[in-house]
Amino acid sequence: MLVVSLISTAYNVGAGLRAAPHASSSRAASTAVSMGMDISELIDDAKKSRLEHLEAQAIQSLKVAVDQFEKPVFPNAMIVGDCVITHLLHKIDALKTGKVKIMVVDTFHLLDDTMPFLGKVEDKYGFEAEVFGPAGLESKRNLSPENFAEYDKKYGANLWKEDIEQYDKVCKVEPFQRGLKTLGADIMINGRRRDHGAERAYIDIAETVPVNGGLAKLNPLAYWTLEDCFDYAAANGVPLHPSVERGYPSQGDAKDTVPVPDPDGLSGVQGEAGSVKWVDGVWTGDKAIWLDYGCERRGRFVNLLNKDGSKKTECGIHVAGAEKTFDRDLWDTSKAVQTLAAPSDVESLTASGKEAVVVVYAPWCQFCQATRGRAMEEEYDKLADASGLPVYKFRGDEEREFVKANLNTQSFPTINYIDASGKAIKYESEDRSVGAMAEFAKSGGKVAA
Repeated sequence: MLVVSLISTAYNVGAGLRAAPHASSSRAASTAVSMGMDISELIDDAKKSRLEHLEAQAIQSLKVAVDQFEKPVFPNAMIVGDCVITHLLHKIDALKTGKVKIMVVDTFHLLDDTMPFLGKVEDKYGFEAEVFGPAGLESKRNLSPENFAEYDKKYGANLWKEDIEQYDKVCKVEPFQRGLKTLGADIMINGRRRDHGAERAYIDIAETVPVNGGLAKLNPLAYWTLEDCFDYAAANGVPLHPSVERGYPSQGDAKDTVPVPDPDGLSGVQGEAGSVKWVDGVWTGDKAIWLDYGCERRGRFVNLLNKDGSKKTECGIHVAGAEKTFDRDLWDTSKAVQTLAAPSDVESLTASGKEAVVVVYAPWCQFCQATRGRAMEEEYDKLADASGLPVYKFRGDEEREFVKANLNTQSFPTINYIDASGKAIKYESEDRSVGAMAEFAKSGGKVAA
């Protein structure tokens, strides 16, 4: 009821705020001219009034997040809208007080000035962001050559070229989900807007999604446009990512983000890089190239295709069902069961010459969860002691082809004994007692008759 009420109130507060069609605007301007009105004053007053309404609407929704939820989290990508939200959170004193945690996903492929810009924003508003990156590299705020080498060794320097969906999972979705979980988020604030494009055309100011027992989503800028965001930033001294001064309407990964327009037309608009830009609140060039519906992200995901051949338009964090995987992970507090985070980790284990037990699972699978709460998880904790072997977990629902080919997996959970040669031997018995599984492991992958 809270979310429905918030949406209803937002529509009332923001009534009439959607941008009028260009034709209607032209007719209104023509009429105003014939009446001898000061057009610039009329436009300025209209924009001021609109921004006041939008600000009130957004602040109202943010206060709901702060006042009625325990742990609001704002994943901040430092795009224009996110900078506006950061400023709004500062206005309601939610940053210095720590009432709202700001979370940043560091993909290790961000524009060079993104993390330095984050530092400046932290200094201005008096907070410290929680930064999450690819598993095992999550604390790397300063991207030294050594850090890049560590990433390349673990995941591959060309992962984004070879498998963009796996790249999204490793560098964006998993750190994003881990961040929300680590921070205990019960409501997620984000900068999605209807004018971003078709995938977001009907979002409302508040949503609930089936994650973590019903994690709520707040979209305080849902009814804003990109032009509103720039206008608000100019009127309120909001610092924006320095790349807008170089012709970037949106700030993504350096590997697939280009200025708009760009010399090669990769963004869909060919022209001199930086010919459209926003510097100190003033536009240079044809701003409509950035501001028309769905155009903010036209310089993003350049030359990237999904596995089905379609053009990539989303990073994977906000696509339908992405949050589904943010349920409590299994063995999340276990000291005995270790994590294999990627196929490369499995390959390293099988090449190590060490015996082990690997459980292939899916956190949403009822057979993995079992009906007795943590009972099944506790059984595998005991298995590590009883077998004398290290026990690992590997999430198989996101690597189905890999686990089919390498870990004998057709369903979840699947238990494998890894022998010294690296061979995976599947535990076929339905007897899932600790004693039976331990005997299987200690006997070198043989099931007792």
